[in-house]
Amino acid sequence: MDIREKIFNYRSYTPIPLAIAVIILAETTIWSFFVGLVTAIVGESIRFWGVSYAGSATRTTSGAGGDVLVTNGAFAYVRNPLYLGNFILSLGVCIMAWAWMPWMLLLYIALFAFQYAMIISLEEDYLNQTFKDVYADYARHVPRFIPRVTPYRNRGKISPDTSAAFRSEKSTLMNIVAFSIIILVRWLIF
Repeated sequence: MDIREKIFNYRSYTPIPLAIAVIILAETTIWSFFVGLVTAIVGESIRFWGVSYAGSATRTTSGAGGDVLVTNGAFAYVRNPLYLGNFILSLGVCIMAWAWMPWMLLLYIALFAFQYAMIISLEEDYLNQTFKDVYADYARHVPRFIPRVTPYRNRGKISPDTSAAFRSEKSTLMNIVAFSIIILVRWLIF
């Protein structure tokens, strides 16, 4: 197992030390709390849109995979909408706490870039091997991380499943609420 697979398999746990630091070092203001909360909600909305098309297969911890190349919904604009959503969501939490600014943001961006560069390269290797020319065309036309303005022309036929997306995103939604409450309590009490 190479480093990319290890990072992929433990990607849900790697942010925990940074999350603890954000809570401990929080210097929340009313401005930072609400701007951060709105930013986190935007990030989760992007994730939810992606998951409604990709399904709960995105929650796997057994390595990169997938039976279908999803090219519609959020995936018609950006190849990694869940990771873009993760970035914006976690950025929102950092802003909400306003911990050790601006250094925390720089640290967060560096750690996120490292982790997701590893994960994305692993997934792209799998997609190139599995979907060959179809993925090559998709990758040529749809940016990895910065969304395009118009949707990809060769979109798939997958329909969104919002109830499955809610089930899949339940833990993420609970984490957003928990973080918001912890940061709010820390701000109001300490």
